[in-house]
Amino acid sequence: MSGRLAQMPENHVDQIGAPPAQPGLRLKKAFSVLGPFFGLALVVGLFMAMLALKDIADQMQKENLHGFTGWTRAVRQGSFDGLSAFVSVANIKTVLAQTVIVAVGALGMTMIIVSGGIDLSVGSVVALTSVLGALLLHRGWGTGPVIAATVLGGSLVGLVNGGLIAGFRLMPFIVTLGMMGVARGTAKWLAGNQTVNYPIESSLNNLMKMEDLDHLFPLPHGVWIAAGLAGLLALIMRQTVFGRYVFAIGSNEATARLCGVRVSLQKVLIYTLAGLFFGCAGLMQLTRLTQGDPSGAIGLELDMIAAVVIGGASLSGGSGSVLGSMVGAFIIQTLRNGSSLMSWPTFTQEIIIGAVIILAVGMDRLRQRRFRA
Repeated sequence: MSGRLAQMPENHVDQIGAPPAQPGLRLKKAFSVLGPFFGLALVVGLFMAMLALKDIADQMQKENLHGFTGWTRAVRQGSFDGLSAFVSVANIKTVLAQTVIVAVGALGMTMIIVSGGIDLSVGSVVALTSVLGALLLHRGWGTGPVIAATVLGGSLVGLVNGGLIAGFRLMPFIVTLGMMGVARGTAKWLAGNQTVNYPIESSLNNLMKMEDLDHLFPLPHGVWIAAGLAGLLALIMRQTVFGRYVFAIGSNEATARLCGVRVSLQKVLIYTLAGLFFGCAGLMQLTRLTQGDPSGAIGLELDMIAAVVIGGASLSGGSGSVLGSMVGAFIIQTLRNGSSLMSWPTFTQEIIIGAVIILAVGMDRLRQRRFRA
C-alpha cells in the first residue's frame, strides 16, 4: 500500500483510491499555481498607481497647483521620483536580497504546513542560530564549521519539536509556541542579553553583499542559495517518497497511517528537515546584519506563514507548492518595500500584512468549498 501511495501524483494524494482524471482537480491545481503570480502582479500594480498619485500630489503641493489644470500640469512636469525608485533596478535587487531570509524559512514552513502542522518558533530559532554562528565566529571558528553548526543548530530544534509532537501526540501549535520562548531565552542567555559582534572581514559577510546597484547582476550569493534550496525542495516534494508522504499526512493522516505510512517518523523528519532551512535562514540573518542579535527576527514566523499561505498552501494541510511560497515571500517583501516608499508607518505595514493573511486564508476556504461543490 505504501508503494502505491508513493507513486501517486501529489494533487491526488488527498483522494487515495479515487479515479485519476478529475477536471476539477486540474483546475484547482492551475489556480493554485497561477494565483500567487496574479497576486504579485496586483500588488506591484497597486503600488505603482499609488506611488504615481503620490508623486503627482507632491508636485501639486510643491508648486501650489489646484484643480484639473494643476493636475495635468503636475503629470506633465512631474519627475515621479517615488515611482521611479520603486521600479528601479537597485530597488528590485534590494527587494530580492531582503526576501532571502523569509524565502529560505518559508521552504521549511511549506513542508510543515503541507503536512498539516504549524511552527511558531521560527523567529526565535533564526535569532538563536544567528547568535550561535556569531559566537563561533567570535571564537575563531572557520567559515565551514560555523555554517555547519548554525544549520545543524536549527535542525536540532526541529528534531526536538518533531519528537515532542510525534512522540507525545502534542499539538504543533502548543509545542512550537513553547519552543518560541525556549529558543528566544536560550539566544539571550548565550549572547549575554546583548548583540554579538564578530570580525567584519569574515567571508560569511559576502553571502548577502550588494554590489553594482545600477545593474541587476550580479545578485547577492544568498539569492542564488535560496533559489537552489527551493529547486532542491521542489524536487524532494515532487519526486520522492518522502514528498508524497508529506502531502498524504496533511490530506488525511488516519488514511495515510492505514496505507502503511509511519506517520510519527515522518513528522520527526519533516520538522527536522524544516529546522535545517530555519538554521539556514538564521545564517542569512547573521550575514545580513553582520552580528548575532538575540532580540532580532521577532514576528518573522508570521511573514513565513503568510508567504506560504499567500503562495496557495492550505492551513488545513494537503496542498501547497515551493514555487508559490517563493512568490508569496516576494509579495510580502514587496508590500513592506512599497509601504516604506509610500512613507507609511510600521504599524500600517503590520496591518496590511495581517489583512493579507486573513484575505489569503479566506480565499483558500472559498476555493476549497467551490471545488468540492
